[in-house]
Amino acid sequence: LASLAEHIQQLELKLLQTDLAANPALIDELLSGNFEEISSSGEVNSRNDVIHWLLHKDPHIQWTLTDFRIKVLADDWVLAHYSAQKRDNPNATGKQSIRTSIWQHQGNHWKMVFHQAYRKS
Repeated sequence: LASLAEHIQQLELKLLQTDLAANPALIDELLSGNFEEISSSGEVNSRNDVIHWLLHKDPHIQWTLTDFRIKVLADDWVLAHYSAQKRDNPNATGKQSIRTSIWQHQGNHWKMVFHQAYRKS
């Protein structure tokens, strides 16, 4: 279970930190065809909305994921839960958000099916 949690955490970081504009093939590898997201503002975002954000985000921003844990829902379904924090400036304390993702094993890859963020105040 620990190695699966580590693997899923690396996939989460890959989505956040990779310059996907330079490597767009990774998007289909990481996001399920029926992916959707609920943003920290409560908006439902389609897969295309999220892809647009991924392709235009600042690839230099680093993220820290803490309290990362998973819950196996079925053989090929995993729920990931963690806190995420942007590290724009190593000396600044950025805003944290609580995040939940559902991953499904499809073919040879784990793909994110659903994601939700909640901004901590």
